[in-house]
Amino acid sequence: MIDDIKKDTASRMDKSVSVLEEDLAKVRTGRAHPSLLDHIRVSYYGSDVPLKQAASVNVEDARTLTIQPFEQSMVKPVEKAILESDLGLNPNTAGTVIRVPMPPLTEERRRDLTRVVRHEGELAKVAVRNIRRDANSDLKEMAKEKMITEDDERKGEEFIQKLTDEHVKKIDEMLAVKEADLMEV
Repeated sequence: MIDDIKKDTASRMDKSVSVLEEDLAKVRTGRAHPSLLDHIRVSYYGSDVPLKQAASVNVEDARTLTIQPFEQSMVKPVEKAILESDLGLNPNTAGTVIRVPMPPLTEERRRDLTRVVRHEGELAKVAVRNIRRDANSDLKEMAKEKMITEDDERKGEEFIQKLTDEHVKKIDEMLAVKEADLMEV
């Protein structure tokens, strides 16, 4: 029973960290990276699909992405999807290849993005702490109903706290890397 709670808690905390990782990948730095466009969806024969299912995305150089739609007819919808995204990018089309130059970030924009990153990190930490609270309340409930001993409850709570500390540390490390990446000119 306690093992189930531990496994569930660990998997939920891992999911919170991976969601943060995905969110941080969407925050663009000055460099071009294919994952910047992962959340963009394109209208493909009447249904919205992720960009990578309609085109291949590659890095041409440090500041340029190239997008090669799988079909000639998809060039316009892909270009439109990039323009309408919240990234503020202006794609250039040359035949079947779409080039997306990454504009350099201003100092003010870098600071704004750093605030956004810190906020995302704080949300992830809150999620991890909520998972800890849920696990601890499950342990307390089990101890109350005499399903486990008080010693088992205490050991379980210590394990959950260690898990929480590890995941918060991972989040802090991810934030430090992303902030350094953002502030790098």
